Amino acid sequence: MLAFLRYVFVIGIFMSVGISCDPTQTGELIKPVYRFDLEAIVRRGYIRALVDNNSTSYFIYRGKAMGYEYELLQLLAKHLQVKLKITVTNGVDHAIQQLQAGEGDILAFPLTINKPRKELIAFTQPHFNTYQVLVQRKPERWRTLTQDKIDASLVRTPAALSGKRVHVMKGTSHAMRMRNLSEEIGMDIDVVEDTLTIESEGLIRQVATGEIDYAVADHTMAQVNAAYYPNLDVRTVLSMSQQIAWGVRKNSPTLLQAIDEWLHQIKKAPTFMVIYNRYFKSPRTSLTRMRSDYFSYGGNRLSPYDYLIKQGATRLGWDWRLLAAVVYQESKFDPRGESWAGARGLMQLMPETARRFGARDLNDPQQSIHAGVGYLKYLDRYWSRSIPDSSERLKFVLASYNAGLTHIQDAKKLTEKYSDDSEDSAQWDDHVQVYLLKKSDPRFYRDPLVSAGYCKCEEPVNYIKDVLDRYEEYRVHIKDDVIDLQAVQSSVTAR
Repeated sequence: MLAFLRYVFVIGIFMSVGISCDPTQTGELIKPVYRFDLEAIVRRGYIRALVDNNSTSYFIYRGKAMGYEYELLQLLAKHLQVKLKITVTNGVDHAIQQLQAGEGDILAFPLTINKPRKELIAFTQPHFNTYQVLVQRKPERWRTLTQDKIDASLVRTPAALSGKRVHVMKGTSHAMRMRNLSEEIGMDIDVVEDTLTIESEGLIRQVATGEIDYAVADHTMAQVNAAYYPNLDVRTVLSMSQQIAWGVRKNSPTLLQAIDEWLHQIKKAPTFMVIYNRYFKSPRTSLTRMRSDYFSYGGNRLSPYDYLIKQGATRLGWDWRLLAAVVYQESKFDPRGESWAGARGLMQLMPETARRFGARDLNDPQQSIHAGVGYLKYLDRYWSRSIPDSSERLKFVLASYNAGLTHIQDAKKLTEKYSDDSEDSAQWDDHVQVYLLKKSDPRFYRDPLVSAGYCKCEEPVNYIKDVLDRYEEYRVHIKDDVIDLQAVQSSVTAR
């Protein structure tokens, strides 16, 4: 794979990256016009994926990003040796337009392969097969009825849909299948194509709550939701087996080849089926997740300590989701966690640091967050003297919280000494970060300017990336809801 990447990288030097002049359209969807193949993605350093908004593809559960598409995309990015950036979107038509316009490099939707879509995008090798089912409500008091009586009250054949109103997502293969089905049975089915703004599982929820009577969904997603809504029936099959795949622009052949090679390899290993079964074959786990307050698809909570985190974020002047990302990185929201070095609590403070900032019981979530926020405020005040840009200063603060202030001071001094530009010492990426990593080299950690000595400092560099990446994930899934600032201030003052 490395040889292949080097090859496409060299070829890419001679290829232009930009916008084609071809304005041709098919229906409402623009044909590929943006040119950005694998070699350009490798040079850029990340691949951008368009992901559906649903409870199986990509979500946050107990502070951790999860999902079938998400896990596979992480493995794909690692295979291609690039970072992963995700854009959550709704509606197949809209997502294809975003792909063609260059807002994504890969359309990681569970797409049904069909001829109309083949005119617009190139499909990867199939992931798995599924089929379309009718989503309908079981009769009232269904728990007291036999299965025969339940079946007698439900639509069990396509012909029984004649004259009935069936809702489908606009632009999906479900709409095309229902039109074809109407032709096959020789009777009219009232097919309603719902707006692009509704999320992919919204119609299933509307059937469960009685807002609509019938909808169409892929069997895999319908089964997951039927575990959460036991009043739903998803046993009526409406289509033959269909292949599910991802899509790329038709003018990205090397990206398509690389993805197909990777899929071929991973599907032969146990990893693929482990991931597939986790999201589509584990109804009990799915039910537990979907009922949880900490499941982003149905709630807006990350942990039992969200309110304390929001209080602390108010003191800091931070988005609470950023502080939550720090807490998760430190302890995964476990108030009794302890590191090998003796750091403890939600914010993994050393005992002497905790006492300095007012915490006596490190296992107490309130004390831990209060002291951790106090330490972050101290670090922010310290770095504000020399790092005026708040975005840059945040990286210095996070690195200092993780590795200790003195190591970061050393890296800044080394930058000032060895860099040609005096402003470099106020820039983290490609400057201070570089000299922090050099602190494992005797030529640098023995420099007279250095106070803290040797440091194997890959951890704080990765720490910053992990916290900021998780913060972006939280921003996608979790609302920035506002708490009562007056109540917060009163609480803070009382302590």
